[in-house]
Amino acid sequence: MGRIASEALIERLADWGVDTVFGLPGDGINGIMEGLRRHQDRVRFVLVHHEEAAAFMATAHAKATGRIGVCLATSGPGGIHLLNGLYDAKLDHMPVLAITGVQETALLGTGYQQEVNLDKLFVDVAEYDQMIYNPAQLPSVVDNAVRTAYARRGVAHITVPNDIQVADADADPWQHVAPARSAATAPVMLQAPGRPSEEDLQQVAGLLNEGEKVAILAGAGARHARDELLAAAEALGAPIVKTLSGKAVVPDDSPYTTGGIGLLGTRPSEELMEQIDTLFMVGTNFPYTKHLPAPGKVRVAQIEADPARAGGRVATEVPVVGDAKLALQGLLPLLKPRTDTYFLQDCQDKLGGQVAAQPGRPGGRRAGPDRPAVCGERPGRAGRRRRRAHLRQRHHRNLGRAPLGIRGGREFFLSGNLATMAPGLPYAIGIQHAYPGRQVIAYVGDGGFAMLMAEFLTAIKHKLPVKVVINNNNSLGQILWEQMILGYPEHGVRYRSPSSTTPRSPQRTGPWGSRWTGPMACARRSSGHWGTTVPLWSTSTSTPTSRRCPARWNTSRRRSSPRHSCAASPASQPSPPPCPATRSNSSRPDRRPRYPAAADALTLPVPALAGQAVAACRLAAEREGADPCFPAGFQRPSARASCALFIDDRPLTPDLRASEYSCA
Repeated sequence: MGRIASEALIERLADWGVDTVFGLPGDGINGIMEGLRRHQDRVRFVLVHHEEAAAFMATAHAKATGRIGVCLATSGPGGIHLLNGLYDAKLDHMPVLAITGVQETALLGTGYQQEVNLDKLFVDVAEYDQMIYNPAQLPSVVDNAVRTAYARRGVAHITVPNDIQVADADADPWQHVAPARSAATAPVMLQAPGRPSEEDLQQVAGLLNEGEKVAILAGAGARHARDELLAAAEALGAPIVKTLSGKAVVPDDSPYTTGGIGLLGTRPSEELMEQIDTLFMVGTNFPYTKHLPAPGKVRVAQIEADPARAGGRVATEVPVVGDAKLALQGLLPLLKPRTDTYFLQDCQDKLGGQVAAQPGRPGGRRAGPDRPAVCGERPGRAGRRRRRAHLRQRHHRNLGRAPLGIRGGREFFLSGNLATMAPGLPYAIGIQHAYPGRQVIAYVGDGGFAMLMAEFLTAIKHKLPVKVVINNNNSLGQILWEQMILGYPEHGVRYRSPSSTTPRSPQRTGPWGSRWTGPMACARRSSGHWGTTVPLWSTSTSTPTSRRCPARWNTSRRRSSPRHSCAASPASQPSPPPCPATRSNSSRPDRRPRYPAAADALTLPVPALAGQAVAACRLAAEREGADPCFPAGFQRPSARASCALFIDDRPLTPDLRASEYSCA
């Protein structure tokens, strides 16, 4: 078979710099899959378990890299499954290209199996939406789709009929009656000017220089302008308030930031909004206007990349259209440095008082198992500065507040405007593919994780060392809170025990897994899985009914072997190392089991008890006189190992007593 049209599609994507396509094969895209196979040296295909996850991964790839993300799905239900992830890209203004299949052209309109007009279905989500009717349309349609996605910061969609996919790449079977030839374009994108005019910058500078109490509200659009934003804050003596999507704009330990705003913000940020006379909005379209100054109370200047969004939330006296970094570079020489920074100092003092009172802080409240946000602080405090952390939305937006610290080159991603559940794990996979050398951690809840938990197998298949922390409260925590705030009795927000998200699941599939029900010690014993000494601790958000832990001890004999010490791997798995609690060194002296690289099979029990952690492996280690946390024959886990950490909220069963087995 000669060169087919699908090859022209893949070749043009590669010309645009696309190196990864996330998707799931099907009979509606077999031709495109063949094109990917023939060009696998230029574009790699990442096989996922659900098309929704493929769209989330493409969105995360675009958020983390700034380059277009690409996802692929078959006709009918496959394309439909993409929509939630694509709306995430649309609402967060990320360039994503969706490619789908459709029935053969001769069968369109006949009600053939899985016939769905995907081009019509995608009209609302896509900025560019086109079906291919003739191989000659390729590759110019690809050029237009990619350019539109970049220029309009949104989704583009191309759907290709089955017969067109495998047609001759150079075929042009029909007579041309229009006074035009087939389009011949190039994979070139010209960036629009990003620096505002000098006149506009002068107006912004004049407004800011006249303000007595100025505050900066920064969003995700200013992520690439950290240095310029800090310089502007220094010149103006202005505190920086961050939206949740813009959490990584400046470090949390910067003396210029007061943290977030809104329901998930800090008190100093809320209070300063009542005190300021000038608000400078940079790269944000913050929708919760009740948390902004009342209309007419303050003067507002704004830097916004999209003219349609400038002044769209509050009345803006001086709206400026342009790139945040370039606009701030032009603005800085026009600002008058201030020597009186009493307002900034007052905001800093208030923030320091709130931080000191947070759970787990020196002098603050005790960090007990009922404080879920605390679990994000310790890895943030001790982890790599260039970690890429991200969350799923809804209840775990709360985990993304101050405790998950942004320092150095650390970054933060979430579903910002769509606020959908489930993207945490797919985001981790998409970002880890883009940055294989950086540590990626997903903080998710049991509800969101359960929706796309099969993608943990995707991480294993592709040997991705993602870390997933699951706060398991067996409920839809955000909705529960909303019902409480509205004064309604809770209804339909709790799942019955036991939850499906238990440590047995990841242990049977290969990566390391653990469930924690106590605050601190178990995390220290598991810190090697982060690739650094990162103390985490368990937490709980409520106290539902008791459930049995996955590893049970017979407490009638203090030093007896566990009845069920760990989740046994299926017999079909390739020879995982035996559980250290039941392994005998003398039985296999010639083999030293080790912690594997990513995705190798490993069964390791590390169940936790309330307040104090104990692992089954400790019992075996004590008998052998070895490291009680890493028994003889076991090396410390590699940073490349995939793992899932389960933070449980349920109390212990009566046969598990922290007083009998403790780990200091």
